[in-house]
Amino acid sequence: MTSTATGKLFVLDTNVILHDSGCIRSFQENDVAIPITVLEELDRFKRGNEDINFHARHFLRQLDDMTGDILSREGSPIGDGLGSVRVVLGGELDSRIKASFRTDVPDHRILNAALKLGEANPGMKVILVSKDTNLRMKAKALEVTAQDYRTDKVESVDKLYSGHRILEDVPSELIDAFYQERRTLPRDEVELEPDPEANEHFIFRNGSRSALASYRSGDEVFTRVEKRSAYGIAPRNAEQSFAINALLNDDIRLVTMTGTAGTGKTLLALAAALECRRNYRQILLARPVVPLSNRDLGFLPGDIQEKLDPYMQPLYDNLSVIRDQFGDKDAAARRIGDMRENEKLVISPLAYIRGRSLQRIFFIVDEAQNLTPHEVKTIITRAGEGTKIVFTGDIHQIDQPYLDSLSNGLSYLINRMRGQALYAHITLEKGERSELADLASELL
Repeated sequence: MTSTATGKLFVLDTNVILHDSGCIRSFQENDVAIPITVLEELDRFKRGNEDINFHARHFLRQLDDMTGDILSREGSPIGDGLGSVRVVLGGELDSRIKASFRTDVPDHRILNAALKLGEANPGMKVILVSKDTNLRMKAKALEVTAQDYRTDKVESVDKLYSGHRILEDVPSELIDAFYQERRTLPRDEVELEPDPEANEHFIFRNGSRSALASYRSGDEVFTRVEKRSAYGIAPRNAEQSFAINALLNDDIRLVTMTGTAGTGKTLLALAAALECRRNYRQILLARPVVPLSNRDLGFLPGDIQEKLDPYMQPLYDNLSVIRDQFGDKDAAARRIGDMRENEKLVISPLAYIRGRSLQRIFFIVDEAQNLTPHEVKTIITRAGEGTKIVFTGDIHQIDQPYLDSLSNGLSYLINRMRGQALYAHITLEKGERSELADLASELL
């Protein structure tokens, strides 16, 4: 029996649910179908303490709480103003799938469910939703409409908030006064369109004259940004000065920094944390562990610490750069060693940080582009009183197969937090690692 219903029917892949367990509420008044193969796959993920395990359990509980018959053609209502959700059982593989693919794998069974639903519901537009690019290509080859899960995607990388602007032709007398005499400028003295965001940074220019500024939204004034160092690390360009300014500002509790390799993101964050260490109980430096070529950690030799050390090495390298600014007998260098021994400075995989109470912590999350929006939210919502969180990453260098420059947690965070008084973002554009590294970034 076929349906004459109209509208859209979205068929969800497993990776969509593991990315966002609340996804069934993201399709407005349209209906949602869950292939039984997806439930089989979710069963493999329901045990564990990782983010995907949480999503699997949460989604399965949602289905269990549904009031209607989710196995019926009508399904169960999702909520007010929303459509219904149903689980569709498997069946014989479509002849087109048998002819096109040699293996019977979960992806092909999910695709088969979308094909069957399209045939059974000629009045509806059936759309397969998957974060797997390859599965979307296979679907389109079989004339099945397929799309990525777009709910938490930013509109465009080109439109992503950069955190700073350059203002040309600012009156020279205004720059001179700001630089030499006055430390603030009222908003109405500067011609600017569109209006500045909270904690947005500016370069005021007039010919060879320039001044660095940050906008303080509460007072509606521009404040002068000094070029100051942090624990022996001096800024080499305007963006690095902006970064240190935001990192050392106690009123800013959340900072994001993006930029390519060699722009100094992690180094500046760690140096700033050491500079203001007395304000915090502990400095935590963490990064998500993304195994090379998606191979499990168990593949690597050695005990758990030996397995993790390769992933943490870039963080140790940044710490060594800061320590090397001083002599071996210098108090600042010895202090770093003492802080590590006393666990006042901890470098750890991000998974080991989850569940901890973050009270008066300077928390640096490196490689944040490999986090999902939900993971970023989970981290921030654990921040206690006196905690500052810094996310660093390169949104164009993503190692997770189901994330991209638009859907990763770092891009999502920048897009959502823009304009908040306790938040600042800085895009670091100029590489400062070496002339060779800059050349490679540009040409290779």
